[in-house]
Amino acid sequence: MSKLSLDRILQSQGFGTRKYCRNLIEDGEVSINGEIVDDYRATFDTTGLHFTIFDEEWEYREHVYIVLNKPANFECSRKPSHHPGVLTLLPEQFTWRELQPVGRLDHDTTGMLLMSDDGPFIHAQSSPKRHIPKVYVATTHEPVTDALIAQLLDGVQLHDEPAPLAAQTCRKVDDYQIEIVLEQGKYHQVKRMLAAAGNHCSALRRIAIGELMLDALDLAEGEWTYLDEAQLALLRPAQS
Repeated sequence: MSKLSLDRILQSQGFGTRKYCRNLIEDGEVSINGEIVDDYRATFDTTGLHFTIFDEEWEYREHVYIVLNKPANFECSRKPSHHPGVLTLLPEQFTWRELQPVGRLDHDTTGMLLMSDDGPFIHAQSSPKRHIPKVYVATTHEPVTDALIAQLLDGVQLHDEPAPLAAQTCRKVDDYQIEIVLEQGKYHQVKRMLAAAGNHCSALRRIAIGELMLDALDLAEGEWTYLDEAQLALLRPAQS
């Protein structure tokens, strides 16, 4: 059990500075259990705490773990340069909480993007030592051949890598699409592997991380959801 003053609770949840949160409370904009609380010094147990600000209900979360179905032409950066950042698709509170992407998708790549404000979680999910498979569907410029699949499974040499990189699994979806599973997470890896194998990636979508499938979350492009404990467990390597 953890008890915090109401202004600290709101600040921890990304609603602004302590001063701004105190003003919200004193202005009668915060309710708990249907009752307006206008004393910012009032303390509450944060376990399972729900509160309402501007008539919108929120649940206290020590850390935030979400998945976004990323659309094209959004950058996975807190300081985007050429396109809007993915944080513009989320409530403003997440920016204050310093939410950040777990790894990155290219601006033109769509699909599953994890985001969190939990540093150890981000590090664990990003570490190549964890061998967490990521599943992509790539649309190719040239037709998919058996030789292409074989090359990607055997490994292709990229100019800045000391050894060939191979797909964990790879299969033909249709004449111009493959499903490819990678563990390494190198820069532009799918696109570069296809180019090294003599084809070209014209569209790329991430559909799963670990055993968590994007389709199971029923998110339209641009939509997001919190991940619960059972879903977070699906992100762990099978051997852990």
